[in-house]
Amino acid sequence: MKLHLYPTKSALGDAAAAMGAQAIRDAIAAKGRAHIIIATGASQFEMLDALVRQPRIDWSKVTGFHLDEYIGMSDSHPASFRRYLRERFTSKLPTLGAFHFIEGDARDLKAEVSRVGDLIKAHPIDVTFAGIGENGHLAFNDPPADFNVDEPYIVVELDEVCRRQQFGEGWFPTFEDVPQTAISMSIRQIMASDLVVLSVPDARKADAVQNALEGPVSPACPASILQRHPACHVFLDPASASKLSSASLRDADRDPE
Repeated sequence: MKLHLYPTKSALGDAAAAMGAQAIRDAIAAKGRAHIIIATGASQFEMLDALVRQPRIDWSKVTGFHLDEYIGMSDSHPASFRRYLRERFTSKLPTLGAFHFIEGDARDLKAEVSRVGDLIKAHPIDVTFAGIGENGHLAFNDPPADFNVDEPYIVVELDEVCRRQQFGEGWFPTFEDVPQTAISMSIRQIMASDLVVLSVPDARKADAVQNALEGPVSPACPASILQRHPACHVFLDPASASKLSSASLRDADRDPE
């Protein structure tokens, strides 16, 4: 996992978006199309704002997927990830080729999991934009995560730490309102991406960052599996990097200013 350290969330988001955007351009140049995965949550605000403003991307040649969605939630709910992505991503890109949303309120969940799974199997992913949860989760793969499931999307139960993070970020009026289940992209599907760009600001992520980058690869910290990815870049600010060792920080790329 290559570490990039920036002084502010805005600078972090700009740099992460720029790296991902170049990978999108390269994929279009090489193959005629690019396929990407977009994460949600408060950690992605600055990155997404910068990504939709990146120059020289032919968005008509880009197909997108997202990482997860709550089960039973309509896309009009303030916490819906479909709503989040429409407001912050797809509505900003009117020429976007396609975006395949997870219908978490589908009547037949098994069929929906199969539908989005079949779609992503047909589109090898060039870039995954993601984050790390306060409990170390990757997508909604909470600890202990299943590193071996082959299906691209799975139904998962959300642990208390994960649910408290969603409540703490202000998406729900009470903790009890946070759903207990979701459809999530699997660990193996995330690992199949050619490039993984992680945007992880804020002090509340410091423990998870330390465990993911410096701890053992373990289902107890799902994001630690990215230590085994050949091209994973993690973008941090001083707060989220505050518990990393001096050795890790010494090797980090930094804002030249």
